Amino acid sequence: MPITLAQAQVNTQTDIDYAVIDNLRRYSWLLDQIAFDDTVNPGTGGTTLTYGYVRLTAARSAQFRALNSEYTPAQAQRQPFTVTLKPLGGAFTVDRVLARLGAAASNEISFQMQQLLTATRTKFQDELINGDTAVDANGFDGLDKSLTGAATEFVPLAEGETSGILDWTRATIDTQAEAMAQLDIVDEWLSRIVPSHTGGGDQGMPGALPPGVKAILGNTKSITRMRALGRWAGIYTQDKDDLGRQIETYGPWTLVDLGDNALGSAPIVPNETRTHGGTAGSGTSSGLTDLYAASFGLDALHGASVAGNPLVQTWMPDFDTAGAAKSGEIEMGPAAMVLRNVKACGALRNIKVA
Repeated sequence: MPITLAQAQVNTQTDIDYAVIDNLRRYSWLLDQIAFDDTVNPGTGGTTLTYGYVRLTAARSAQFRALNSEYTPAQAQRQPFTVTLKPLGGAFTVDRVLARLGAAASNEISFQMQQLLTATRTKFQDELINGDTAVDANGFDGLDKSLTGAATEFVPLAEGETSGILDWTRATIDTQAEAMAQLDIVDEWLSRIVPSHTGGGDQGMPGALPPGVKAILGNTKSITRMRALGRWAGIYTQDKDDLGRQIETYGPWTLVDLGDNALGSAPIVPNETRTHGGTAGSGTSSGLTDLYAASFGLDALHGASVAGNPLVQTWMPDFDTAGAAKSGEIEMGPAAMVLRNVKACGALRNIKVA
């Protein structure tokens, strides 16, 4: 039975696990939208954590036919994929002397727990974009790799933009007409994304995802520029949800700033100098980034987890036994992300934001 973090929170057995899942949900809109298909069963040997699925790679069309004639046969294209589930989290050690210093909200255990939660959220979001099992077999393939060459990948040069880039810098976009021209490109790109029709999670429980939840994912600069374009068009809105999170939308699309990597050294979706094949700057420009569009649901982008296993678990340091330094851990999964339909997500490449 598919489960979301909200539903996992309802089913927790301890206050600690409840608080940990609440933190993951409250500070990551993205994690809160993912339904995990908890059907992976390792079997009696306990060694297989593989989730197999079939990805729709190309749809087919329908046609009219003349009387006394036959349809021209055509097939949708699909491809089998597998992903291996892996646990995500971390451990820390605290000396029993430090554990008793300070108020409960600010002592060493609380500090380490909060930092580990932040790192876990950040790592999951980073893997969703940049994951590559050829580089790190302990993760999963992210959207950057999975969408390369897909029909929903919008590469400006290939789409007739002779400069090879989309220049969204403030110095370039300073009139409504210029903003609307760029939003025409955004809308054309988004029109290629197929929405989910299933939503996610157990629809009989609180926290189930309604069909059609979708988002535009980027970094601080790209989301800031997307917000500015949306204001020009008059379809940018801002509201708060039930968890107090500020939700920004461009039409039906939620704008999500994925923030920086775990070290805080660079954004998860990078701003970088690239060779883009256009004529501007001999085909190389700085300050280029991408936007990703994602539709969440069991027929679109979703997670996979182990059947009968808690989605998130917490182990607190046990100072009731001998030993000066004790360990604590937070673990999510084993889990991985699954792109069920390649047309459920897309990438808008080579946006100049700086």
